[in-house]
Amino acid sequence: MDNEPLQSSNYLSFNEDIRLRTKQASLRIIRLFQQLTRTGEASVLGKQLLRSATSVAANFRAACRGRSPAEWYAKLCICVEEADETLFWLELLGDADIIAKPRLSDLEKEYKEIVSILASIRKKAKSKL
Repeated sequence: MDNEPLQSSNYLSFNEDIRLRTKQASLRIIRLFQQLTRTGEASVLGKQLLRSATSVAANFRAACRGRSPAEWYAKLCICVEEADETLFWLELLGDADIIAKPRLSDLEKEYKEIVSILASIRKKAKSKL
């Protein structure tokens, strides 16, 4: 993968959009975490959720600062894993009746879209490495 496409205005705009989207999703998770009941299971699952969601945003930000296409790709792979893990913790919080499922539906939808977008980018990028 050459660096020229990495510098195009479409690419930079897209990266900025995803960077902002993952950060905003992380902030929504932080607010959700702040509202969790103080039970043991809610605390454990909530911390896992908080860690994975903030990791998506942090690793995408790091990917955008990657020094090489290989480094960018490696960080992107982490983002896909962490976004999918975030989705898992959201599902588990709902399935365990810690948070009402309807309250989680928008966040689950957002993380499904983030997983889909990042996985698609990863697939296209892999073919260029």
